[in-house]
Amino acid sequence: MKLMWGLLFLIFVAAAKADRVSIVPVPKELRSSRFTVTIGGRRADFLNAAANYYDLNFDLQGRTEIVITALTADYWARGVEVQPWRENIRPSRNGATIRFTLDHAAKLSISRPGDHLAGAEMLFIFANEPERHVPTARSHGVRIYGPGVHRGGIDARTGDRIYLASGAVILGGLNVWDVEDVKVWGRGTILYDGPQNPKDDEGWMNKKDWHGIVMHNARKIEISGITCIVRSRTWMIQMKDSRFIVFDNVKVIGGGAGNANQDGMDWLGGGDTVVRNSFIRAADDIFAMYGNWEGYTADVISIPGHEVSNILIEKSVLSTSISNVVRVGWPKKVFSSHGFSMRDSDVIHMGSGGCGIPFALLELWGMPDAKGTHEDYLFEDVRLEDWYSLMQLQQVSPAVRNVRFRNIWAPEAPAMVGSTVIGDVNEVSFERVKMGDRTSANAEGLEVTASEGAAMPRIDGGVGQVHAAFTYHTSKKTEDREVSFDASGSSALLDEVKAASPAGVKTYDWFFGDGTTAHGRVISHTFADAEGTLLDGSGRYRVMLRVTGEAGDTDWAARGVVVPRVMMPAADATSVEPGLRYTTYEGKWSGVPRFEDESPVDRGIVAGVTKVRHQSATNFGFSLEGYLRVPESGGYTFSVRSRDGSKLVIDGTPVAKSAAPWPQVCGSVGNAVQSASGSVGLAQGLHSIRLEVTQTAGEDGMDLLWEGPGISTSRVPEAMFTHATRLD
Repeated sequence: MKLMWGLLFLIFVAAAKADRVSIVPVPKELRSSRFTVTIGGRRADFLNAAANYYDLNFDLQGRTEIVITALTADYWARGVEVQPWRENIRPSRNGATIRFTLDHAAKLSISRPGDHLAGAEMLFIFANEPERHVPTARSHGVRIYGPGVHRGGIDARTGDRIYLASGAVILGGLNVWDVEDVKVWGRGTILYDGPQNPKDDEGWMNKKDWHGIVMHNARKIEISGITCIVRSRTWMIQMKDSRFIVFDNVKVIGGGAGNANQDGMDWLGGGDTVVRNSFIRAADDIFAMYGNWEGYTADVISIPGHEVSNILIEKSVLSTSISNVVRVGWPKKVFSSHGFSMRDSDVIHMGSGGCGIPFALLELWGMPDAKGTHEDYLFEDVRLEDWYSLMQLQQVSPAVRNVRFRNIWAPEAPAMVGSTVIGDVNEVSFERVKMGDRTSANAEGLEVTASEGAAMPRIDGGVGQVHAAFTYHTSKKTEDREVSFDASGSSALLDEVKAASPAGVKTYDWFFGDGTTAHGRVISHTFADAEGTLLDGSGRYRVMLRVTGEAGDTDWAARGVVVPRVMMPAADATSVEPGLRYTTYEGKWSGVPRFEDESPVDRGIVAGVTKVRHQSATNFGFSLEGYLRVPESGGYTFSVRSRDGSKLVIDGTPVAKSAAPWPQVCGSVGNAVQSASGSVGLAQGLHSIRLEVTQTAGEDGMDLLWEGPGISTSRVPEAMFTHATRLD
């Protein structure tokens, strides 16, 4: 009897666990076999969405385990990247299989480290809150698309209630044309693959059956829960002169061989739009605002357009393989905009390089000859992961006003290129823009420049209601992997007046980058291995601290903590002088060549890595050699920035090497600035260093950054470089 009741109890528990997950099915003809995925022990089918992107949806209530198995045993060999980083997910890995648990709704991007540009293979997993308001066949006035494939688009009518059931896939677009009061919801998918020329930009046209979702003169539209996939070269969601629109928990995925002209959402006039709790992976600007668009030719580009106003993006996860997060305007365009806000959102991927000007969180490219007033833009509580630049504002006539960046946080690194304001641009402000654990207090820290009449932005580096900061100390024994953390430098204020009396920080929440958490002001933590957050063998863990004040305000700080396998001993070098020896070369290389086989052009001594002289403006390379002074024993991370090839060797060991150059577009000269990083354990003292860099064309983006015990991510100071007084 006891055995029978025990079996019944186990069956009940298993059933209860199964009920916590409702997996959205995929029609058999659209399923992919690229991975095997189980959720809560149940097989989860997924879709090859667009390009090399895959996605699956499920509703989650409680806690469940997600297991992903690739086709080859070495697929995850160089690591696993799960974003957004604030989720603190570091899977366990066993050959081709990774696994992790999830206990809340989330929108996750899973890839191999650094694999997020065009050609990347990415798996998007969407864990939704349990679905509500599910209609039945008896529901009056609802057009229901049941599970299975439905060929042909959907034309919405005024007053429509359209439900895409779990497992429904619409092979076509959603046309919301000259209608109002329309609601579309469910767990179904719109999969659009249109007739556009893959080698040209025809996706701008505002017409039916030309986009995943298209609106024209529409009012009071609500779209929630669904997924929109676009495989062809067209703007994915386009809205013309439409207002009072809500997107809630909408997942938008686009990609194609052309890696262009697949904007996430575009407004051609109109606005009054809320995008909430959504995910967008685009192959161009994620959000773009224009007054109209009739093509690129000179006779139509400058036709005046309608105002775009009152747009709110919140609690969303944003990604693109190229271009900007937010674009406003285009050279020669004529229209005005105001009232755009983005808040509490994660930018997990931004385009690298530029099209005319560098890609950015906010780009307004109005030069030459654009006209219009653009004002009241707010970016608040935005987290930047793989990003390129913060802001590029260029407008001559008549004005850009009141653009604010508040509580912007880049957990890992500063921008690849600086921000610019050019022309009639005024009232731009930065309040508490934070890189890692350090708030930028001036234009130099943010690398902001103003020219051609633009006013220099106001920069407030002071703390707000709360301020997160911490220090750490590693064990002297590398095998211990024990690190002590101290958040005593965090603070809280009673109000935003910095002279106010201090108040206590209520909570200290630690996220160690290994999937574990802790609470407390001063704590110690032992890392289980030296694989690192990315399981790439670097030993580098992305440690984040969140502090919360008595009033509920929060702030974050992050440091890269390296747990090295070995500690390289310092060199026995006594006869040294400041600076590094350099050797320059001329030539055109796809990466870093064997400079030993090349003919030198010049030699000498320079103070630091950014001071190298070269006779040619294009097609050159150089090497730097000497010693780096390490102030404290511990694990260090080095990042080399360059537009072409780069290689860093410390104590004879390769530490960082650049990937293949990434070309800019739209006629921008040269390649994008990229970063190559690596981590190493170094004892206090001098260590030999050799840095090699090549450059073909464009501005010189070369730099060397480091991070380590007591050092936030920053440029390596010139004072840390020396060289031998003579060469043996």
